[in-house]
Order: sequence, then C-alpha cells, then structure tokens
Amino acid sequence: MATDNNLLLLAVRAALAAGEDIMRIYTDPAQDFGIERKADNSPLTLADRAAHSRIAEMLAPTQIPLLSEEGAHAPYAERRRWQTLWIVDPLDGTKEFIGRNGEFTVNIALVREGSPVLGVVYVPATRALYFGLVGTGAWRVADIAPGTWPETLDALAAERLPLAQPERPFTIASSRSHGSNETIFFVETLRAEHGTVCERVCGSSVKFCLVAEGAVDVYPRFGPTMEWDTAAGDAICRAVGRHTGQANNCNALAYNKPDLHNPWFVVE
Repeated sequence: MATDNNLLLLAVRAALAAGEDIMRIYTDPAQDFGIERKADNSPLTLADRAAHSRIAEMLAPTQIPLLSEEGAHAPYAERRRWQTLWIVDPLDGTKEFIGRNGEFTVNIALVREGSPVLGVVYVPATRALYFGLVGTGAWRVADIAPGTWPETLDALAAERLPLAQPERPFTIASSRSHGSNETIFFVETLRAEHGTVCERVCGSSVKFCLVAEGAVDVYPRFGPTMEWDTAAGDAICRAVGRHTGQANNCNALAYNKPDLHNPWFVVE
C-alpha cells in the first residue's frame, strides 16, 4: 500500500503534468480554448478537459476513487462508501485562464473520512508549486523549472511554509471574480479593528496558498464554492496549522458530502 508521502509525490507529478498540458493550450496563439458552457453557465475549455484526462490517468494506478469537477460525479449512495478519495479541480480559475491573467491553478487533494490529508496546488503560468501533508508540513517551490519530474519530494528543494515575511499591515485575500456585499462588510469590520488593512485580490486557490505562506492573514469567501475548489488549498493550510472554518460556526469544512457545495467560510 502506498504511503501518504508516495501519494503526495504522485499528486505533485500529476499536477505538473497537467500544468504542462494547460500551458500548451494557453500559449498557443491560434487557440480559441474551445469554450463551452456547463449546466450552471460556468465556462469549460479544452484545457479543463486535457488536465482532467491527464490527472485521471496518472492517479488511476492508486485505485482510489476520483471526484473531479470535470469527471462523472457518482451519486452519494456510491460515494458514501468511499472512505478515501481524490478530489480534483483540473483547472481552477477558468475565468482567469480565459482572461489570460495567469491566476489559475491545478488542485489535487486526498481526502480521508471527510477531511483533506494532503494537497497540491500548482500555478502553471508562474510555475509556483505548493504542496502539503497534514501532520507533517507544507512547502513551496517559487519557480519550478519546466520539465521537472521529481524522483522524490526532497529533490524539489522546496521552502517550508510559512515563509518569513516583511513587516506589513493586516492583509486580506479577496476573490477577483466573486466579490460580495458580505465580503465588503467583513473587510470594513477588520479595518475598524486593525486600522490600516490591505487587500490582495486574486483568482483561484492561490488565496489559500497566500494564507499558508503567511503573505496574507485571512481569506473570507462569502459566496458559492464546490469541494474541488477548496480541498487542496484547505489541506495545505491545515498542514501549516491554519484553519478553514465555516462562516456561521467555525467548524472545519467537510468533504464528500451528499451536497458537494461548500458553506461560506473563512481561512485564518
């Protein structure tokens, strides 16, 4: 049976491979991305599908069930028997991908009994790689070399999170594409408490990574998300002792629920 370290290494490799597939499409000047609309009117591109296929292929030898945004979603009557599963968003931040601002990620998490135990977030456009194992720690490679295929996690020479930070004001991570009145109120409440408050606005699961590395203090999300949007980033934050709590009761997010929607939450 594979150890969690080996599963984490496999997830890192799968994320890097999917990132290469995404970037081949992203950097092709003749590519229109093959944009379609899903039932919820969210966009779907060739890159979403290519990344899903790559990750599914690479994780298949583990024989661990896969719940992917772009895959078939088994009914809960089947999923409830999955004590361990992969939860994947092959391309988180499709709007950012289409807008060509670079703020999109590959998210891979392993969930056990409703809690994420390891996670990988890869930012293909900047080649920033984040990975973590709950109970062990989390790391960042700021700019991984193209074509890197690590034989071990140690071979990545990653920096352990959180990173040393310069003195700065209290800082909040905010969503580029999903603002809300509740978020504005939350920011104003913190401004009243801390005085000077800075906002870092960005897309996708990058916001979880900014919390994990210590670049921001809090990330509120008062809007709709799905389990695959959060599982990998949540795992990385948990690995460094940060908490992703439901907005109404502070309980940790749970995964592989009957309803795959997340409640509103705050990462701090």
